[in-house]
Amino acid sequence: MPKARKPGRPKLPKGHAKESYIPIRVNAEDRKLFERAAKASEHKTLSAWMRHTLREKATGGAAS
Repeated sequence: MPKARKPGRPKLPKGHAKESYIPIRVNAEDRKLFERAAKASEHKTLSAWMRHTLREKATGGAAS
């Protein structure tokens, strides 16, 4: 009998996974606002939009 696979997504190769997790709490109104902005942007996901927006703000607009 073959060995059963573990549930969930397989691990990503080294260097491909994000290294850190930053929990943040927002109210429902802010979350909806952020999700709409993310959907309307080129980044599409909330996480990608937040990373881009925060990086851009932190570097004074020179985000890649």
